[in-house]
Amino acid sequence: MTEPQTEPGVEDQAPELVPLNAIFATDFVAILVPVTTANTIDEVAAAVASHSEGRRVRALPYPKVVVHNGRKLSGSMTVAEAGIRPLDHVAVEYEIPEGAS
Repeated sequence: MTEPQTEPGVEDQAPELVPLNAIFATDFVAILVPVTTANTIDEVAAAVASHSEGRRVRALPYPKVVVHNGRKLSGSMTVAEAGIRPLDHVAVEYEIPEGAS
């Protein structure tokens, strides 16, 4: 008797290129950033920030968060797990604690 075939999970598939439309914090320039389905959201935040932070946007000592379709994404999840598709728009923001300036 043969066992039913199951689809490989997201984590079992080879990484695929996912170009993203992105904007960082208060930057006025939207950029196209290549990431893969295996990149973590923290890696996406760093990739986006590298084009703006310290260039057109003042670097701040706070963690960065990625916002996709109005929701903050966990830094440890992957692009595939977050359901981000090619040419989706993401925003990377500083997560500034209450009371900090």
